[in-house]
Amino acid sequence: MEKIETQKQTGPAAEAALPAPEAELSSRYQPQLIEDAWYQRWEREGLFTANPASEQPPFSIVIPPPNVTGSLHIGHALNNTLQDILSRQQRMQGKDVLWVPGCDHAGIATQNVVERELAKQKTSRHDLGREKFIARVWEWKQQYGGTIMRQLRRLGSSLDWTRERFTLDDGLSAAVREVFVRLYAEGLIYRGDYIINWCPRCQTALSDIETEHQDTSGHFWHICYPFADGTGSLVVATTRPETLLGDTAVAVNPQDERYRQMIGKKIMLPLQRVEIPVIADDYVDKDFGSGVVKITPAHDLNDFLVMQRHPDEVGIRNVMNPDGTMNKNAGHKYAGLDRFECRKAVLADLEAEGLLVKTEDHQHAVGHCYRCHTVVEPYLSRQWFVKMKPLAEPAMAAVRDGRIRFTPESWTKVYLDWMENIRDWCISRQIWWGHRIPAWYCQNKECQEVVVVKEAPPACPKCGGRVEQDPDVLDTWFSSALWPFSTLGWPESTPELQRYYPTSVLVTSWDIIFFWVARMAMMGLKFMGDVPFRDVCINSLVGDAEGKKMSKSKGNTVDPLDLMEHTGADGLRFTMALIETQSRYVAFTPDRLESCRNFMNKIWNAARFVLMNLDAEVSVAPQGQPDFADQWILSRLDGTVERVQNALAVYRFSEAAQALYDFVWHEFCDWYLEVIKARLAGDPDIRRSAQSHLLAVWDETLRLLHPFLPFITEEIWSHLPGKRDFLMRAAWPVPQAGRRKPEVEQEMGLVMEVIYAVRNIRGEMNVPPAARVKLLIRPTGTQAGSLASHVGVIKELAKVSELVIDASAVKPPMSATAVAGGLELFIPLEGLIDLAKERERLAKEIRTLEELLTRQEAKLSNEQFISRAPAEVVAAEQAKREDYRQRRERLQHNLQQLSA
Repeated sequence: MEKIETQKQTGPAAEAALPAPEAELSSRYQPQLIEDAWYQRWEREGLFTANPASEQPPFSIVIPPPNVTGSLHIGHALNNTLQDILSRQQRMQGKDVLWVPGCDHAGIATQNVVERELAKQKTSRHDLGREKFIARVWEWKQQYGGTIMRQLRRLGSSLDWTRERFTLDDGLSAAVREVFVRLYAEGLIYRGDYIINWCPRCQTALSDIETEHQDTSGHFWHICYPFADGTGSLVVATTRPETLLGDTAVAVNPQDERYRQMIGKKIMLPLQRVEIPVIADDYVDKDFGSGVVKITPAHDLNDFLVMQRHPDEVGIRNVMNPDGTMNKNAGHKYAGLDRFECRKAVLADLEAEGLLVKTEDHQHAVGHCYRCHTVVEPYLSRQWFVKMKPLAEPAMAAVRDGRIRFTPESWTKVYLDWMENIRDWCISRQIWWGHRIPAWYCQNKECQEVVVVKEAPPACPKCGGRVEQDPDVLDTWFSSALWPFSTLGWPESTPELQRYYPTSVLVTSWDIIFFWVARMAMMGLKFMGDVPFRDVCINSLVGDAEGKKMSKSKGNTVDPLDLMEHTGADGLRFTMALIETQSRYVAFTPDRLESCRNFMNKIWNAARFVLMNLDAEVSVAPQGQPDFADQWILSRLDGTVERVQNALAVYRFSEAAQALYDFVWHEFCDWYLEVIKARLAGDPDIRRSAQSHLLAVWDETLRLLHPFLPFITEEIWSHLPGKRDFLMRAAWPVPQAGRRKPEVEQEMGLVMEVIYAVRNIRGEMNVPPAARVKLLIRPTGTQAGSLASHVGVIKELAKVSELVIDASAVKPPMSATAVAGGLELFIPLEGLIDLAKERERLAKEIRTLEELLTRQEAKLSNEQFISRAPAEVVAAEQAKREDYRQRRERLQHNLQQLSA
């Protein structure tokens, strides 16, 4: 095995080597004693800091900026673990890694937090005024805004903290103004009246993708609209009867024979006593409902578009205030009522006047604010918009031609479908915390010039009059869309921008593909002339044990900080890696977490065994020829290196983690450490060779584990013999020529099968743990030669006192038998166990299993159970039945052997 050198590094910390550890590795794994100390040391030594002057190839990644109001949740734990695995691996591969940290100012969420605090003090932002309120939010940010950044350190995230950014810092603010002004100059940003999604609680506009649609049980109310001339009426069905107060027309399909003669007539608007026209428009579906649609242009987007097609016939009347109450246009009786109170009043009045024809139950999707979950109101408002079609076309082309690649690839279609049907983006928000729109309005009524510039003008450039800035701020996602290049110093041409853009990969969850990923693609191509990232790795959302979405309202959330107190950061990180299977949701279960904590203990105990069996002067360069066990473990290690590397190259984190788990637990610990014990206790030459190979394998194993488990591996590494730099700067393992030996693996596999088979017989037949058994093996072909050189290992690990390999052997009486790799194994049981008692025990267990099987068969033959129970419950019961059958068959086989 070749000696693996540590990576050559540049920068001030390159010459530093780890000081000798102060004490031996403690007898118990206690992550709380090592994790914080190692993180502080890494950060102090500048090991996370990128170097734009480096000659190493760059690797860059930007964090999806968490909200400044946030604290670490399980989704952050998953997403940042995956990013850290990639960043640490790339450093070990000799890359100059920049992982950019930072927070989003989270306009609506942060303003809500501070406003709640003010309410406790019996005051409000309006009492303070804009300047003092903004100052108060900055104070809150200074005091509480760093919480999640500290928690990311706790997780072990190796972010370059020297380049931490905030979406409202001076540099990013300059980038935002630059982009706004340029897009406005090109006509891609405009201001206009349009129906937007309005949150009456937050009192701000929301973009389409900030509106969450929830299936809601509602009603269709069928309402009679009489003709003004008294000749009859039309029936209109609506889910929002309160908005009829703002109707300015009713519409029918021009091809609908039922209503063709009524087009152009006047109809009386119920409760309002005003005449409105009947118009014809293809928008109306003649086969849906009554085929007649009320037109309320101020409160419905489709109705607004109808109005634009019929400007001479259809007017517009807004009947609602921004807070969701009805205004004076709704009429004296309804003005001031909440919209839902108004709904009840309108329905009561319609019924009293005999105009409510019928009520039908109706299931429909209702928009809710993604922040406060208030029902969103379609609302006519003057807002700022970005024209998206011209920006979307290049961003779609970049995905189609492979410049941007999605993993899993299935998300490509989701991205393209949304982009092909994209609508203009409403970017103005009626709040105070955020990037204020860089537009100023001349206050001279005769001028009314709109000035869009990066810095406040002293006066109107047209007439010299006083100007006032637009009070609105930009959608938080506007600044986030610039994140891959604004964080690197754009619009200045910085060394970081030149070196690290485009970034190498984006790791994010699928629920913000539209919010963030698509918008970054558009803005990066527009302002940098290149994609913002090459790969988009879409990670899963973490669900509960049943795979359901976690939410506080459901009470199924878990706190990653509590989990880290129990398992340590490494245990949580490994759990996250294991469950990341590139599906939409992955299930988080306590047993998986406990399994990973056990894995940490396994690694720790293995490290203690290795250290106790290494002399101080042993070298990582193997000495002497590797024996069979060394060849086997090196071959298995080489395969593991290849599997981990290949899995990470395509972002299959679960496969990489599972390969490491299987190698460390089952092959290195359960087999290699057991096999090597005899050599470690042998004569000096054999011991030295065993030690050097053991150290070489353990050294490389720790390197492979480090990106997943940085703390425990760095601590163990620091105790290994020899002068060592940080493990974080050691070289990433690569497959080595000549190490893979399939024939050795095959031979060792046969030995392992034999030992497994003997151990199973011992367990199933209740052979006392300390008792040694006789083993007779009947081989076929050349297997005898393969086993002959491993008799000592088989006898030691299977607790065999006498082993005979004989191709002509016959089964002794009262023997347990098994088949392993084509070999027949016989273990005489007479004298080892009380045969009569064992037969009685087996017969009793068989009867118990038969009773369980009878009950299970009855349950699964019950048609009501099969038809009503969820499919996964039925599957679980079927699996239980199969388990009972297999156990019964195995016990019957054992009983038969004892009766022979």
